[in-house]
Amino acid sequence: MKLTKTLLIAALGSTLMTGVSSAQEMTFFRIGTGGAGGTYFPIGGIIANAISNPPGSRACDKGGNCGVPGLVAMAQSTNASAHNVNAIQEKNMEAGLSGAATLHFAYHGIGKFEGNAKPDLRIIANLYPEDLHLVLPKGASLGGLGDLEGKRVGIAQAGSGTQIAVELIIGDHGINRDNIDEAELNNSQSAERLADGQLDAYFYAAGTPVAAMIQLDNTKGMELYSFTDEEVKQGNASVPYYIQSTIPAGTYPGVTYDVNTLAVSGILVTNANQSEELIYEVTKALWSDTARKLLDNGHAKGKVITLETALDGVEGINVPLHPGAVRFYKEAGMM
Repeated sequence: MKLTKTLLIAALGSTLMTGVSSAQEMTFFRIGTGGAGGTYFPIGGIIANAISNPPGSRACDKGGNCGVPGLVAMAQSTNASAHNVNAIQEKNMEAGLSGAATLHFAYHGIGKFEGNAKPDLRIIANLYPEDLHLVLPKGASLGGLGDLEGKRVGIAQAGSGTQIAVELIIGDHGINRDNIDEAELNNSQSAERLADGQLDAYFYAAGTPVAAMIQLDNTKGMELYSFTDEEVKQGNASVPYYIQSTIPAGTYPGVTYDVNTLAVSGILVTNANQSEELIYEVTKALWSDTARKLLDNGHAKGKVITLETALDGVEGINVPLHPGAVRFYKEAGMM
């Protein structure tokens, strides 16, 4: 009897310890974003906060975060789109943000991804439009994109989605690395170089307003190039996922005119090998009431990240949704 009692107590203790261990188990979820001066980084941080619910946190129905139980999500600063799709394909990150054009090119192995397709990429949600900024020093102007010839021009980070698109867009106007002094820099670095007189112009695609440009506007001042209708039309032909957009006057206080430009959707992406259950829970948490409050109060672009637009343009990118996301959107009556 004593031996039986001892074995029962030991078994019960083991079960309880296993339950505690299971309850405390953490799942890490890395989200690739972009440079600290852009929009991907703060938006990625808000999403990470929204979907996280570390062990020991209060339950959603008790006033805690409505993230995925046991999930610890982390936003990581990267070189943005192209870096993120590579890292997701190689399973070095669980998710990341990417422009729609880069995502399309990477999945299908075309353009700069020729022979290097990323077939495991899967979409979780469309997030928001990213406007292409062509930033000039205060008081400067261009008669057209062809006027960039011979100038010192920032074309964004090496391999980034912005750089891929920019080289295609300016290439139609006879501008390439042979006739400009190109600089491969992130947004903050480009703004600093422009302010110091080391650049004549730089490109960057991001959701407005962009932190580094706000700082530039408030200190040295800046101008934004307004694309002609013909340049927008040609840009759309060269990069089909860049469409006409407008940066309204006053988005940056020193820019008192509407800016005609192009924009591309920012997409939240994951790997096909992530479990259906996990991505279902992540998608559900992304569109929870808690996430809504964080998005509305965390960044100006967060307000346009909505469940109603989560599938906008996704079909045209021709990259599959993750099955976990499909499950959520079907339950929500959206598919």
